[in-house]
Amino acid sequence: MRDLTILLSASGSPSIPGLVECFKKNGERNIRIVGMDMSEEPSAKYLVDKFYRVPAATSKDYVDIVLDICEKENVDIYFPNISVEVTAVSKRKNDFSKIGTIISASEQTSVEIANNKLSLYQFLKDKGVSVPRFYGVHSINDFEEGCRYLGYPDVPVCLKIVDGSGSRGVRIIDSKRNRYQIFVNEKPNSFFVAYEDMLNILKEAEGEFHEMLLVEYLPGNEYTVDLLADKGKTKYIAGRDNIVSLMSIAQESVVVEDNDAYEMSKAVVECLGLDGNIGFDFMRDKNGKPFLMDLNPRLTATVSVIAAAGLNLPYLRIKQLLNETLPEVDINYGTRLKRRYGEIYTDVNGNKIDIGM
Repeated sequence: MRDLTILLSASGSPSIPGLVECFKKNGERNIRIVGMDMSEEPSAKYLVDKFYRVPAATSKDYVDIVLDICEKENVDIYFPNISVEVTAVSKRKNDFSKIGTIISASEQTSVEIANNKLSLYQFLKDKGVSVPRFYGVHSINDFEEGCRYLGYPDVPVCLKIVDGSGSRGVRIIDSKRNRYQIFVNEKPNSFFVAYEDMLNILKEAEGEFHEMLLVEYLPGNEYTVDLLADKGKTKYIAGRDNIVSLMSIAQESVVVEDNDAYEMSKAVVECLGLDGNIGFDFMRDKNGKPFLMDLNPRLTATVSVIAAAGLNLPYLRIKQLLNETLPEVDINYGTRLKRRYGEIYTDVNGNKIDIGM
């Protein structure tokens, strides 16, 4: 099998080493990885074979810059790993195709629905797919009305910016936790906020009021389904309980089967005609029932634990895009991931330091 060059965005993220291993340790071919990130931190370039610093994915010239990188590095397949980036590049698949680069992403319409939580919930509700109770928020009045509609203050509610990612723009409002209780009992990265504080925050919006979504709060563990789709059909699927998470990235996960979540994920893939690597985030209610909370039309940060369980979804996507025969796979449920810290050292000029212990 011929060697390949792939491009990964957000290649300076904390979870990138596991994803790199998915591609490198494929057992079939050599894969050269070009990475790009907006970070200036010098160690990022040592995680991949070649590194480029790029502007934010929201920059107006972002896609043109990525096109130049793909042409210069003869990139075979480009994996966009930021939700807003997926939307931007999916509009210009033909431009990448002209230079011989395949973009691993679903079609533009599906991506735009998937990347807007309110649009996604409304779409799925219309299709008869079970979603949590929700309420669109476009103003302060909507926020107040939506909280009452969902049962606050008797039950907690969750507020989300519709196009937020990586836990940005997410807060949980619980009347049983006042400011002092949050201060004393919650860690600084907690999502909990007092109702009055959230109301005051929203009142400080100047000019643009971001579209938001209120949704019923579910107290159980997060459960993530990772799958590989083929134009609306699910080819492979596996899920994991995220036992411990930090800022939306799982720190401890166990590969666990949940057929209810699997069937919902397959239904959404079919409804939206999704293609490629997709991640579904579920939350469980007090009885353990999963409810779909979010959809990521891209690789997820902890897909490496699924690969460790025998299902290497990032590499299988490469084989799918190249029209190679896809193998039968057995999943080793019970496989566990525990993240621990590792270090890269650099000197004042950004050169890597290898220290002997």
